[in-house]
Amino acid sequence: MSYTSAEGRRELLEATAEAADAIAVALAALAEAYELVDEYAAERLEEELFGPLQAAYGRMKRGHVEFAARCGLAPEAFAAAEAGAPSPVASGYVERAVESVQHADDILSELQDSLLPVEVGDPELRAAIADVRTRLAELPPRAHELLRTLGR
Repeated sequence: MSYTSAEGRRELLEATAEAADAIAVALAALAEAYELVDEYAAERLEEELFGPLQAAYGRMKRGHVEFAARCGLAPEAFAAAEAGAPSPVASGYVERAVESVQHADDILSELQDSLLPVEVGDPELRAAIADVRTRLAELPPRAHELLRTLGR
């Protein structure tokens, strides 16, 4: 299927906004988990998951907005994030966050595989996507380690 450069750029903006929205859902879920754990677990959650994820979210949004500006397009509106259905335990929210992180990574992986960032993107956006994927890759193992010790 062929597309114009403008259509390709718009598709890039939509995909990066969708990935940012998935990361925002993960952040909201971690914020809910934070409220359900003791002080020690809250500090670990903040340091090992929330902080790094917040950095990935900021990088994704910044990459999106800057690319839109360079292309003369309006950035996508970012959705307000909700943690999803209530969970009686923190681990449910942490697992939901991991699912959202994996969803964001899937979006970005498919985007990279499509070669759209190479064909109509630019080096700065490609670097942002690669950086966010690197940051996201670290989170599931950290979350699983936290879940292993949560509640002990």
